[in-house]
Amino acid sequence: MARERNRSIINELVRLHKQHLDGRLPVYDGRKGMFTAAPLPFKTKEFIVKVSNTERGYQGEKEYKVTIKEVAKLNLYNLQQSLAGRQRELPQDTIQALDIALRETPTAKYTPISRSFFSKSFGHGGDIGSGVECWRGYYQSLRPTQMGLSLNIDISATAFYKAQPVMDFALEYLNIRGDAPRRLFDQDRLKVCNILGGQRYSRKLNERQVTNILRLACERPDKREGSIVEVINRNNYGIDDNAKEFGIKVMNQLALVDARVLPPPRLKYHQSGREQICNPSVGQWNMNNKRMINGGSIRHWACVSFGSRLQWNDVSVFCNYLVGTCNNMGMQVSETPCVDIVQARQGNLEAVKNIYRQSAQVLAQQGLEGQNLELLFVVLPDGPNASDCYGRVKRLCEIVLGLITQCCLPKHVQRAGTQYLQNMALKINVKVGGRNTVLENALLRGIPLLTDKPTIIFGADVTHPSPGEDMSPSIAAVVASMDWPEVSKYTCLVSSQGHREEIIADLFTEVKDPQKGVIYGGMIRDGVSEGQFSQVLLYEMDAIYRACSSLENGYLPQVTFVVVQKRHHTGLFPEDHRSGAMADRSGNILPGTVVDTKICHPSEFDFYLCSHAGIQGTSRPTHYHVLYDDNNFTADALQTLTYNLCYTYARCTRSVSIVPPAYYAHLAAFRARHYLDDNHSDHGSSSVGGTRMNDHSVPVKPLPKVKESVRQFMFYC
Repeated sequence: MARERNRSIINELVRLHKQHLDGRLPVYDGRKGMFTAAPLPFKTKEFIVKVSNTERGYQGEKEYKVTIKEVAKLNLYNLQQSLAGRQRELPQDTIQALDIALRETPTAKYTPISRSFFSKSFGHGGDIGSGVECWRGYYQSLRPTQMGLSLNIDISATAFYKAQPVMDFALEYLNIRGDAPRRLFDQDRLKVCNILGGQRYSRKLNERQVTNILRLACERPDKREGSIVEVINRNNYGIDDNAKEFGIKVMNQLALVDARVLPPPRLKYHQSGREQICNPSVGQWNMNNKRMINGGSIRHWACVSFGSRLQWNDVSVFCNYLVGTCNNMGMQVSETPCVDIVQARQGNLEAVKNIYRQSAQVLAQQGLEGQNLELLFVVLPDGPNASDCYGRVKRLCEIVLGLITQCCLPKHVQRAGTQYLQNMALKINVKVGGRNTVLENALLRGIPLLTDKPTIIFGADVTHPSPGEDMSPSIAAVVASMDWPEVSKYTCLVSSQGHREEIIADLFTEVKDPQKGVIYGGMIRDGVSEGQFSQVLLYEMDAIYRACSSLENGYLPQVTFVVVQKRHHTGLFPEDHRSGAMADRSGNILPGTVVDTKICHPSEFDFYLCSHAGIQGTSRPTHYHVLYDDNNFTADALQTLTYNLCYTYARCTRSVSIVPPAYYAHLAAFRARHYLDDNHSDHGSSSVGGTRMNDHSVPVKPLPKVKESVRQFMFYC
């Protein structure tokens, strides 16, 4: 039965049989778990409960038999010992019981979804299109921290169906406008169907809906902090009956924590530029007067435009500007295309194949037989077809042709500014084997542990299908640094695995490529929830060691395994939003702000780091949790290394919010999803990994293999 029905039954039981429960106020998780603050006067007891039933048009009461049975007694002493750091294992069942006690009242007042609560009464919602609206609410969770048990509150927003007639929903969903006269006959008037409010919209949002919900959910830091305080005051935990029953007291103000701001690293650029050393300011810098540390070379390039509203001259001028920008920044790019710019119909991928063939013929006629096109500029179509075209182009070029591509939207072709052209040049450079910048300390061998001994940094991530794609596989990606000691260039491998499997099934296959020789390593793993920490560590560390042993018997390098979490709900706000020593111009905490006390785990090695400057809304720090550490990093050393690496992200001149190896793994996994065709075909190519079964007993077909001419570079950037 649904949780709502279960709750109504238990609520009625408590109301009718309070004397049998010895006056206790139990809390209930909606399934099989009920908790009381003290023992009940029985071990097992059955109750008969009658509640009103309106399912399928039935009117009247329905009778239910409920059995309450004591299964365990939770010990608060063990929790106190864990929070004091005197024992490592946290009693999760005790924390869960207290968490449920604090969720009991809001569950009755609001619409619960997972760990969040939503209601129109929170305001700031609105229509987001296609019969869907945004509701505001809040996330709530009880967490063990160095301060003791802490209540984690954050503002949330999600999509709900609008309460309206089904006919109106259909008109909105199909984007039919106007009230065309409709003649109805008697047989058409059998029923009037209405969509009830409070139903979550669980399908994937379209681009317009995503834009609208982000606009409604976006808040400046001071406003978001005020919204959180408003939730705390509104819930008034001090008078909550369930909190009182369990002896829980909640402070009504946000916790104050100590933080420090790490200094930014110095970045090294090529000596031919006027500025060879860059000192970033508030997490950002620019490429003015600088040249890439290693500029790539492109001798043969071409361009195809699917933009129906663009003139040939628009595309030609854009290509000239882009090539000029690349050369000014230190690349060596031929000023003329290998073949003339081609304007093609939307979705006509034959045009891409023809360009590839014609380029090979032109090069052969020039006595350059065996050389191929090295880069294809692709102007995507206008509107909603751009995303589909992007995926098809990437699949064709990277799997079939072995061709690096750089895509852009028509709107950027028409009004490309200097910043846009420079950012595109940064992407192109790393796609053809160049490097944009490196950490000066890396060249000077001044980064503890990293530059002391040969080291590889791995990044790993698993991306899962969108809601509603029940049969699609998950995609795993692993990237590895290839240029010690600078660690700015990464290669990658991808594979498919069972639907929504988080453990990387083929990790042993994927990490056994490093050159032989004694190396040390660090794994930065993204996308892992706290409940999966031990499982991920067990399976993936074992795979790493097996891969190393396959290179040389008995070879076990020192490894540090770190999980990076961006999707958490811990927010950091400056005590004074207007203080330049605490906040940037947007009112967010400064880049480099790190917290490793009070709100962190009571006994494990973790920290929160905000490594980026706020652009819009409220910056969220990234949570780094060290699961395993052979290298014996100090907190300062690991935090500094992590923050410094955030300045080496290749695609922009800003420090980024998560450490680049994890970011690159996410990009690679996301890119590989485009390699699946409509039937998840493998295109008849060889692949990484073997065929497995997913949790629906459907074979998971391996991904087609990326051509080596593409895979050797950072093509996923």
